[in-house]
Amino acid sequence: MSDFPFDAFDLTGRVAVVTGASAGLGDGFARTLAGAGATVVAAARRMSRLEKLAADVPGLVPVECDVTRAEDRERLIATAAAINGGIDVLVNNAGMAGPPDALTETADEFNAIIDLNLTAGFRLAVDTVKSLPADRGASIINISSVVGLVSTAPIGGAGYAASKAAVIGITRELAGQWGRRGVRVNALVPGWFDTEMTDGLFSNEKSAGWVRRNTMLGRGGREGEVDGALLFLASDASSYVTGNALAVDGGWTAR
Repeated sequence: MSDFPFDAFDLTGRVAVVTGASAGLGDGFARTLAGAGATVVAAARRMSRLEKLAADVPGLVPVECDVTRAEDRERLIATAAAINGGIDVLVNNAGMAGPPDALTETADEFNAIIDLNLTAGFRLAVDTVKSLPADRGASIINISSVVGLVSTAPIGGAGYAASKAAVIGITRELAGQWGRRGVRVNALVPGWFDTEMTDGLFSNEKSAGWVRRNTMLGRGGREGEVDGALLFLASDASSYVTGNALAVDGGWTAR
């Protein structure tokens, strides 16, 4: 054991893939992992935003990628694996919201949410593990939501809730299947953070007040407040942690 506890958070020499890295929490995740020393492969559909991120983060590798497309996932994994022989950290962050009213949510809308929020991340995790050398472990972090743990009606949506609850379920199953391979799988469960996806929530005083009233800390999450938890799960600081869902929600789910 090192005499310096912060050494456990060091990601120098490791390769980290972050999907949905062009905005919001994903942008912060990419910056955090790079700041800890990892070579970050940032994936998203909006290449222009990734290029701006790369300009800010030396060594970051931007990859235009629609994670719902098998060929894009294959290219992403090949790009990352070529850097240092394999992927050490995978952050499945790409996702989308959906309509809040189950009575008007169409089958196509529901299926599109499941495809992106759940199926794409599952396939990317499977393909990542298949690509690993036999003696190489990894940390996989699936981004869920408090909507996957508790009802947040009237905000949330059936498709979104189903996808994020399933992310937690599949995290536990994959942790059980892959633990003896040295692959840890955990879920990160953010509460209400003011991002591009939730801009309408926080710009409206009525809904912003709803967040404040129902959060134990009396506010939404601030920029960077989920990044420490992500780094913990990505690094050796959590080397004995797998199959967990770590909520960073200001106490929302503890009510």
